[in-house]
Amino acid sequence: MKRLMSLAAVVSGLSSQAVAQSPEGWAFQFESAYLNQSDADVSAASSFSADRAYLRFSGINRQTSGLSYGMTASLGQTDYDFTGTAPWGRVREESLSFLIAGGNASGMQWFVAPSVDRRAESGASSSDGVTAGVFAGVSWEVSERLRIGPAFGAFSGLGSENGQVFPFFLLDWNMTDRLSLTTGPSLGASQGPGLSLKYQLDDSWGLALSARKEINRFALSNSGPTPGGVGQDSSVPVIVSLTYDPNPGLSFAVFAGAEVDGQLEVENASGSTVSSQRYDAAPLVGVAFSMSF
Repeated sequence: MKRLMSLAAVVSGLSSQAVAQSPEGWAFQFESAYLNQSDADVSAASSFSADRAYLRFSGINRQTSGLSYGMTASLGQTDYDFTGTAPWGRVREESLSFLIAGGNASGMQWFVAPSVDRRAESGASSSDGVTAGVFAGVSWEVSERLRIGPAFGAFSGLGSENGQVFPFFLLDWNMTDRLSLTTGPSLGASQGPGLSLKYQLDDSWGLALSARKEINRFALSNSGPTPGGVGQDSSVPVIVSLTYDPNPGLSFAVFAGAEVDGQLEVENASGSTVSSQRYDAAPLVGVAFSMSF
C-alpha cells in the first residue's frame, strides 16, 4: 500500500539526518508536503487529476546505551477529480507507527517499526481500510562511506489482497563527499523500497532523483458506486527535488516529475475486479517543509 510516497520520499529526506544525528534525549520533527498531479488520460473520453496533502509528527528518544525508540503519527488526504463517472473521490489516510532501533560498536545497526494504518474514501465506515504491518532490518558499516544490509516489510491486505511480505536492500552509499545513493522505506509514510540519488550542491542546497513503485489500496465509500469495495491506484513516481536547508533544523523542497506505468482498479465487496484501466504518464509538482527541534 502506498503511503503517499511521492510526498513522503521527499519529506523523509528533508530532516531525517538531523534527527538521526541529534544528541541524546528527545528529538522531534514536524513535516508537511503538497503535491499536484495534472490530468492523466484514462481513456479517450476520461481523465483525472489529484491533489495530495501530507502532515507528519515524529518523536525519537536516543539513549546513552545507543538504543532509540519513538513514535510517528501522520495524516494524509488525496482529492481525485475525474471527468465522467468517478470511481471514488476524496481518500483519507491516518497512520501510527512505532520505532525501536539500536546498534553496537562494530557498526551494526538494526530497527523494528510496526504500524497501524487506515486508508479509506470519505463515507466509508470507520473500521474500513484498517491494516497493520511492520518494517525491520539490519545493516553494517562496510566502510566509512558504505552501509548495507537486508530488510523486509510485512503488511495485512484489503479486499482480495492477501497479506504480503517483501524483502528489500538497505543501502547508504556516500560515493563522494557530495554524491550519495540510498534505498529503504520511509517509515510511517511509504511502503516498500525506493531509490534516491542525491547530490549536495553546497552546505545548504541539494538535488535528488528518486523513484519507487507505489500500490495504493483503500476502502471505498458505502454510498459510492461500489459500496464495500476497494480502490487501487498504482504507479511509479519519478521525481527530481531541490532542497534548501538554511540551518540544521529547517528544510524546504520543491519537486517535479511524473507518475508513469499508472493503473486504476476497482474491486466490489466480494473481491471481484469490476474495472481495471491504465492511465498515461502524469506530471507532478509540489513543495515540502520539515522542522526539527
